[in-house]
Amino acid sequence: MAPPQRCPLCRQTFFCGRGHVYSRKHQRQLKGALERLLPQVEAARKAIRAAQVERYVPEHDRCCWCLCCGCEVRKHLSHGNLTVLHGGLLEHLASPEHKKATNKFWWENKAEVQMKEKFLISPQDYARFKKSMVKSLDSYEEKEDEVIKEMAAQIREVEQSRQEVVRSVLEDTPGVGNIHSGATPPWMIPDEEYSPGNQQIGPSYEEFLKEKEKQKLKKLPPDRVGANFDHSSSTSAGWLPSFGRVWNNGRRWQSRYGSNARTLIHHPFGDITLHNLSYFLSGINLKLKLQ
Repeated sequence: MAPPQRCPLCRQTFFCGRGHVYSRKHQRQLKGALERLLPQVEAARKAIRAAQVERYVPEHDRCCWCLCCGCEVRKHLSHGNLTVLHGGLLEHLASPEHKKATNKFWWENKAEVQMKEKFLISPQDYARFKKSMVKSLDSYEEKEDEVIKEMAAQIREVEQSRQEVVRSVLEDTPGVGNIHSGATPPWMIPDEEYSPGNQQIGPSYEEFLKEKEKQKLKKLPPDRVGANFDHSSSTSAGWLPSFGRVWNNGRRWQSRYGSNARTLIHHPFGDITLHNLSYFLSGINLKLKLQ
């Protein structure tokens, strides 16, 4: 019986010896693992001719798993506040240790020979990457210098404007007082000092009220009752018609004679009205009926 062997790809222990690496399951697991690693290697290959340098951020510390070496590898190469994208992975793929581990991995797992070169970086390619990295670092430093110069110019401009404001505040203007000299604030100075005369600007308050009233009347229907009434005309005290005692004073039966009841009758004993006379006669008739 063959000794047990642990397969890290299939994560199982087998007792069939070396025959497990030829099985369909193992080859399927091997192909899937290589396809997951291949996009990262291809992205690193694109950076050989044109290295990219960026400012360091915590995301640049991410690592990727090297299937051949069985260890984690830093994906980017960082130094100080600068990061070379895909620099760490390219450095690992070009190392002799990775080449040796790749040959061993391909031999043990019986992977396709044509795919092995895709996971290796030749020394010539890595040297080309170093040259492009130097150029990218120089161009990045030039851009940073330009940015620093622009920021310095902005800082100087802001500082100059601030000094001008402070200088203008501290200067003593002849004839014009300030808060330190005890002068009257502008908002407390009477308007006559600033206005050329007492000429009124704009409509008066009465004109404003009239215009406001006109705007209110425009919203009302034009055929309403009293639309053409002249409110400025004068009226006498007797403009209201007589509606009887109910409106003025007393009871309705006392005004049954209408407006004629208020006509005066000259009498030797004094002037009396028809209304008073009718009231007197009705009282006499009532006494006669009771008798």
